[in-house]
Amino acid sequence: MPFKIVQNFDSSFTLEPQAKESLFNLLTNEAFLKQVCQQLNCEKVEFTELLFQPVPYSLTTPKGMPAEFEKYHDNSEYAIINVPPNFMFNAKIFKPSRLCAIYRKINS
Repeated sequence: MPFKIVQNFDSSFTLEPQAKESLFNLLTNEAFLKQVCQQLNCEKVEFTELLFQPVPYSLTTPKGMPAEFEKYHDNSEYAIINVPPNFMFNAKIFKPSRLCAIYRKINS
């Protein structure tokens, strides 16, 4: 089975205000933040309110994300997580089908 190389992928998206508010409430829920902290072994995290749609790997997007977000990938002060599918469903977001959220790690 040959690979299909994606030359261009439009990763732009717009969320309805109500869906965005609902998703942000889920992503900043105290219980969820604690769970993220446990996984990252840090004291606290802060949602940066940055979301992106994962993109296919290509020569211009070798990390599977839009180029403007790559600066967070190798930065130890930030973590990129997949938005849980149940959060997407609860916020009534069906397009795009996947999102990633960026959190900033806070250590005292």
